[in-house]
Amino acid sequence: MIKIGNAPCSWGVEFADDPRNPSWRRVLSDCAAAGYKGIELGPIGFMPEDPALLADALAENDLTLIGGVVFRPFHDAAAWDQVLDAAQRTCKALVAHGAQHLVLIDSISPRRAPTAGRADEAEQMAPAEWSGFVDRFRKVAQLGCDHGLTVGIHAHAAGFIDFEPELERLLAEVDENLLKICFDTGHHSYAGYDPVAFMRRHMDRISYMHFKDIDPAVKARAVANRTGFYDACGQGIFCNLGKGDVDFAAVRQILLDANFSGWCTVEQDCDPAGKTSPIDDARANRGYLSSLGF
Repeated sequence: MIKIGNAPCSWGVEFADDPRNPSWRRVLSDCAAAGYKGIELGPIGFMPEDPALLADALAENDLTLIGGVVFRPFHDAAAWDQVLDAAQRTCKALVAHGAQHLVLIDSISPRRAPTAGRADEAEQMAPAEWSGFVDRFRKVAQLGCDHGLTVGIHAHAAGFIDFEPELERLLAEVDENLLKICFDTGHHSYAGYDPVAFMRRHMDRISYMHFKDIDPAVKARAVANRTGFYDACGQGIFCNLGKGDVDFAAVRQILLDANFSGWCTVEQDCDPAGKTSPIDDARANRGYLSSLGF
């Protein structure tokens, strides 16, 4: 059974301390009102880390906590304490609410930001740096598994796991029992690759899905102009599902053929101070997915 959830980033929540964020209670109530039964944690610290407080609010909105994301600079050895703290707190929060998915993302690096969508120009790590980078993912994946969570790697524009070859290289170097894939359709398209083709090759390792669509015209401008990731979000690069270049009918068929059972989470990253209405977009996205049989 495929279940559809949403995430705080669809309300513009990228960082817990951003003063432009909506309240966590509003995100929960909007998510439920838009027709979803599950939600992600968002950046650690956005939702309460007091389990009783969050449990009551989830129950009031009839929402299941699906999982959480560690979006931190895995690429920076000097930031390891920050990465580990976020991972430990996220694991603790997920376990407290019976959530399943821990998602690992290498956050945006200034070294890679100008080449998002430009695989042929992107700086690559030297062997020793790459080895340490992979080891940090391996350690956090082990932490998640030790907490009983399913851990997935998530490629992200402007990080060091952005392009398909980097993702596949990491997958080849970390035990598949330790690290699965949280596959994001939109980031794969942003990077210049075909998400449907990747799913066909790697469905056996995909444990969790992020549904995101890409406006091809905005993507082309962002790549050509070397637009920063968050500026591209503000320009609407992540459009409503069904309005961009991701073939969600094909995505659904691959999931069905693989007997996929579990959560697929809508993520429509946006500017928290932007002109769009997150709840309206969330409703439209839920309606579109329903029209496809999700």
